[in-house]
Amino acid sequence: MSYPETVNLPFNGEIIRTRFTQLKPDAASAGGPGYWVLLQGDTLLLQEGELYRGELPAPLEDNGQALQFGEWDGQPVRLFSLSKSDDVPQGLQGVPWTELPDQIATLYGVARQILHWEKLSRHCSRCGSGEMARIAPTWGKRCGGCGHEHYPHIHPCVIVLVRRGDEFLLARKPEWAAGRYSLVAGFVDFGESLEECVAREVLEETGLKVKDVRYVGSQNWPFPSQLMAGFVANYDSGEIVVEEDELEDARWFTKERMPPALPQKRSIARWIIDNFALGSGR
Repeated sequence: MSYPETVNLPFNGEIIRTRFTQLKPDAASAGGPGYWVLLQGDTLLLQEGELYRGELPAPLEDNGQALQFGEWDGQPVRLFSLSKSDDVPQGLQGVPWTELPDQIATLYGVARQILHWEKLSRHCSRCGSGEMARIAPTWGKRCGGCGHEHYPHIHPCVIVLVRRGDEFLLARKPEWAAGRYSLVAGFVDFGESLEECVAREVLEETGLKVKDVRYVGSQNWPFPSQLMAGFVANYDSGEIVVEEDELEDARWFTKERMPPALPQKRSIARWIIDNFALGSGR
C-alpha cells in the first residue's frame, strides 16, 4: 500500500472523511442500534472483519459507559471499553490494531484518543476534584470544585530524516524489535518551535548538528495522543555520539546498505524514508 501524501496516512481524518462524521458529546443521539468500536487493550473486537453493528452485544452492560462520538456510514458509532479480564462476546474476535484495515484502524485511533481523554479527565489536575462537567459543545470539561477548564491534550512531536549526500541517518531504541531502525523523534519542549525541536533532538540523541530543516507533513498518532510533525534536514557537522538513555544505536545508511527492518508502511516515519531516502528525494 502506498500513500501519496501524509494526509492519506492512516490515523489522519482524510482517510475516513466520506464515512465518518465526528460529533461532540452533546450532539449524540439517544440509544439504539448502530456501530460499535469495542476496545479491549490494544485490540478492537470485530465481527467477521467488520465493526460490530446492532445493540451492545450481550453479556456487556452499558452502565453509562458507552459514548457516541460520531456517525459511521450514516449511523451512530459508539465507543465501549472492555477490561482485559472481560470475556469476548460470542461471534466477535479481538484484532490487534496493526492488523486492522486502514479505515477501521483510523476510526479505532479516534476512539482510542477519546477514551484516553475520558480517563485522563475524570479528576481535575489542578485541585483533585472529581466533579468534572462537559463544556458544550466541545470535548472540554470544567471542574466543579475550582472552575478550571480542561481540554483534550494533543502532544506535538517531531520526527526527522537527516541526509548527508547519499547517506541518511537512522537510529534504534533498545525496546524495538531486533534489527529495526527508524528516524530520530521527540516531544516538543517548552518555548521552542518545531524546527528548533528538530535541531535539539538530533543533537541530544546523536551529537550531530543539522541545517536546512524542512517540514514535509504530519500524522496523528493515537498511542496515546501524539501529533507527529515530519521533517527532512541536512547534516551540518559532528560525529555520531549516541545518547544511551534514549538510543541503542544510530548510524548512516544508504540505499545499498540498509538495516534489517524499517518502520511499518503506514507510519509517517516510513513515508519519509520511502520518499526522501529511498525515493526521488523530492
